[in-house]
Amino acid sequence: MQVAERPAPQESTPSGEEERSDRIVRLLVEDQARIRLSPAVEHERRIALYDLLEENRFAVKGPFHGPYVVHLAGEGERLVFTICDEMDLQLTRFSLPLGSMRSIIKDYFLICESYFDAIKTMPPNRIEAIDMGRRGLHNDGAQLLRERLAEKVEIDKDTARRLFTLICVLHIRR
Repeated sequence: MQVAERPAPQESTPSGEEERSDRIVRLLVEDQARIRLSPAVEHERRIALYDLLEENRFAVKGPFHGPYVVHLAGEGERLVFTICDEMDLQLTRFSLPLGSMRSIIKDYFLICESYFDAIKTMPPNRIEAIDMGRRGLHNDGAQLLRERLAEKVEIDKDTARRLFTLICVLHIRR
């Protein structure tokens, strides 16, 4: 299991407002198979975790209030979100079937592989073209994730992008 936790908040934000509560303050990625990731993939995973905890919007629908501790796990053909309070007491749990996302995840892996290969030998304009395609596919995956989670949780675009990255990494391990 990989745990990422946001550092303790400052006493107040620059404007003096209290810190938002509709956010993830700790994320536990529960992976059953510990597969060694390539350095590039491990780097992307670390950045996604760091950026997610630095800034995110995660508002669970219903009577729940954050900040949240989120456990993310792959179980068979489903992605399971266990949402807890700051004391790690479970508030709710829901799953997302991965079937509708499988195609975009597969395409994303293929274009990432092309991108990492291109960095080694291709001229900058070709690398930029592949990177634009990679970013576009990543945005599509994030948007699909937002749509699929909309009944359970409201997330912003950047949070969805970072979660999509982590879901892709979880998918590698299965």
